[in-house]
Amino acid sequence: MKFAILADIHGNLMAFEAVLKDLEKRGGFDKIWCLGDIIGYGPDPSSCIKYLKQINHSCVAGNHDWAAIGNIDIFEFNDDAASANQWTAMQLTDDDKGYLHSLRPVIVEQDFTLVHGSPREPMWEYLFSIRSAEENLYSFTTSFCLVGHSHIPLVFEQSQDGLQLYQPRDGESIKLENKRLIINPGSVGQPRDHDPRASYIIYDSDIMTITYFRVIYDIETTQRKMTELNLPEYLIYRLNHGM
Repeated sequence: MKFAILADIHGNLMAFEAVLKDLEKRGGFDKIWCLGDIIGYGPDPSSCIKYLKQINHSCVAGNHDWAAIGNIDIFEFNDDAASANQWTAMQLTDDDKGYLHSLRPVIVEQDFTLVHGSPREPMWEYLFSIRSAEENLYSFTTSFCLVGHSHIPLVFEQSQDGLQLYQPRDGESIKLENKRLIINPGSVGQPRDHDPRASYIIYDSDIMTITYFRVIYDIETTQRKMTELNLPEYLIYRLNHGM
């Protein structure tokens, strides 16, 4: 089976659609594993939820997902994120809110633990460093943990020499057999590794590999929508630069 591993769509429908089209070009997929933050920042929160719901998927809650329905205090966000989230909350239908309320912070699929931030702190912790990743190794029992939140594609690998950190390239495949890994697919809707292209992973369970992919999408249309909706200028600007 093939699984599309996506994180941090953030209401960016153009990026989400581009990823799905790219997946179809590569032979399709059986299921999406979504690592949260379907909404927040971007101009199409309700459409992204509706689109995802039409596809076979499992999804965990992200901090923006829960903030929009009052499960997290919005004042924990910076000013731009808080402003965008307040706007986002007003766009959601009752069905959207019901769906977001149904999302759990942690789920397990096969030998993968799925969270948004980290297995230790699913909503808020960013896994950037080897030290923080090491401290999280005892917070999940599966061989692999999938995380989002940082918007940066990363792999932490446990080995006899300790934990190793590296950033996979576009098109790079990684064998999973006999490994213990923490894996971040990067962000669909708001990359922050200075590459503006949408980022995602395909996991092939038959050959036990993950492969990273980047996809060009129509950034200008997303930005135009955000401008028309008076969303914060910095959130619009950063899409050009993947930051």
